[in-house]
Amino acid sequence: MTELLVAPLFAGLALALVLPLVGTLLRLRDEWLATLGLAHLAAAGALLGLAIHLPGFLGALGGACVGVGAKQAVGGRGASHSAYGLMILAGWALTLLIAANTALGDALAHALIDGQLYFAGGRELALTGALLLVAWPAILRLAPRLIVARLFPATERANHLPAWRWHLGFDLLAATAIAVGTTTMGLMASFALIFLPPWLAFRLAPDWRRAQWLAAGIGAAGYVLTFALALAF
Repeated sequence: MTELLVAPLFAGLALALVLPLVGTLLRLRDEWLATLGLAHLAAAGALLGLAIHLPGFLGALGGACVGVGAKQAVGGRGASHSAYGLMILAGWALTLLIAANTALGDALAHALIDGQLYFAGGRELALTGALLLVAWPAILRLAPRLIVARLFPATERANHLPAWRWHLGFDLLAATAIAVGTTTMGLMASFALIFLPPWLAFRLAPDWRRAQWLAAGIGAAGYVLTFALALAF
């Protein structure tokens, strides 16, 4: 039993470190609602991928990237919350349609939404580990540019900076993290890790750097605690 739980434990722990860091930048940009829209589209894409015999992660990544493309099309980082609401509705509707018209679709849809962490294996562990190794330095590199863009938006225009590179880069990073999280631990658990730790960190931390560390710490500590409680009960 212990050996069976090693992969789920560490796969989830990697996500508990990465997703809150992604969430801090999404909250900084006032785009936390976009996360839920991307997660719904990722779940629909994963279900569609499984229905046509593709790996769930590839389908989830495709769905999340469709959401990024739609976000860019309706205004990039300034997209309205109404657009994010439409992404949520579209993902939810597609999930229901695919679930109703494919074999085992309903069970898979429930697994993606409710969570299936205890079924994670070597592939999920490799994906989450690779995400942690790539996302952590990428976030540290992107954060200063995104902070300046948020606090001094005219700077990019005045200096003719190629801002689309880091804004699109972060959107794709967020989409990948959400896709990995959705297929590993489920839609709502991933959203909780992106939403709750940054929300608490922004209220408690005195500066940005400590907010990042606090968000990651809250995510990891909360995950380990809930993993242990789940086993106990």
